[in-house]
Amino acid sequence: MTEKHTYRSYAALILATLAFALCFAIWGLIAPLAPQFRHALDLSTTEAGLLVAVPVILGSLARIPMGMLTDRYGGVRVFTSLMVFLLLPLGLSFLATSYAGLLFLGFWLGLAGSSFAIGIPYVSRWFPPHQQGLALGIYGMGNIGTALAATVAPRVAEEAPWYQAFWIFIVPLVALVVLFWLIAPREVLDPARRSNLAGLLEILRDEPLAWLLSLFYFVTFGGFVATSIFLPTLLVDLYDVERESAGEVAAVFVVMATLARPIGGWLSDRQGGAVVLLGVLAAVVALAAALATQLSFLGALVIFVALGISLGLGNGAVFKLVPQFFPARTGTVTGLVGAAGGLGGFFPPIVLGFVRDATDSYAIAFLLLSLFAGVCLLLDYLILLRGRVAAHEG
Repeated sequence: MTEKHTYRSYAALILATLAFALCFAIWGLIAPLAPQFRHALDLSTTEAGLLVAVPVILGSLARIPMGMLTDRYGGVRVFTSLMVFLLLPLGLSFLATSYAGLLFLGFWLGLAGSSFAIGIPYVSRWFPPHQQGLALGIYGMGNIGTALAATVAPRVAEEAPWYQAFWIFIVPLVALVVLFWLIAPREVLDPARRSNLAGLLEILRDEPLAWLLSLFYFVTFGGFVATSIFLPTLLVDLYDVERESAGEVAAVFVVMATLARPIGGWLSDRQGGAVVLLGVLAAVVALAAALATQLSFLGALVIFVALGISLGLGNGAVFKLVPQFFPARTGTVTGLVGAAGGLGGFFPPIVLGFVRDATDSYAIAFLLLSLFAGVCLLLDYLILLRGRVAAHEG
């Protein structure tokens, strides 16, 4: 597109952000209800951690084919198809009456998490490179959907059967399907750049930068997802807060991370994504180490809010770098990097639950996060900053 924005550019950004936010709310419905499920079904901390992690696994792995499909068929078709599919698990949620049933429901709801890989290539095609960081950061504010789920779902479940917290999203989803299909502008696709499995394998084989960006997003977005979905369980467990209050704290964490994301993209447009990432990873090292200590409730809240801001800035920085390094295959690389980020949200809740059951503390899990972020900090400095990697087409 030209430098001059048109209404089509803004329509694409606004509608994609709304669709992403609603899909992310659906993706995050299990987590805020986990304390209620844990009490009703007498689940262990590990079982509760697995329950909130299951939606992440399909949403993570499905990002790879979703990104490829978006490169091939366009964001409007793929986004609309996904939202239509999600009506099925939402409508049938009342059938999940056991732990196994909830795991099965969470697995299919997890497909909503793949929506991220649709919007990144779709939105990036409507903005010039020097403004993609901000535009993609605004799109990433769709993460706010997780806060919506964390706030609304526990309150609905307190007054009505829990599955009605799922049903209330059906009408908005139908409305957005119609709106998106009728109004969202179709991008012009280049047949020569359509992704396929061979192209994905080529990237995996020949592009170490794709792996590096995946590793960074594993920390930043994975840390965001893992904390947002496990935080209610952790707060109820450690500080004996009310379930509704725990959900509200998780919502604050999500909001702070979400608001920070476009700022991270904006800063990356001006200072470079690698520079922003360096500061972010240093902050994560320190904050995760602080969480391994015995904090008061207020102290923990401050650290979690700071962690949310840091991770949000990092998310914006990573996805400034993706279209910068891979402009012609943004969808495919977005799917790969997004899958890594989703997997980064899958494993930590399980590790947190296991460590808690084994040691009666979460300290070791947070120290592992601090150590891992430190490794990424070193790689960012040595490869992207000291190595001065230039933008290229992979």
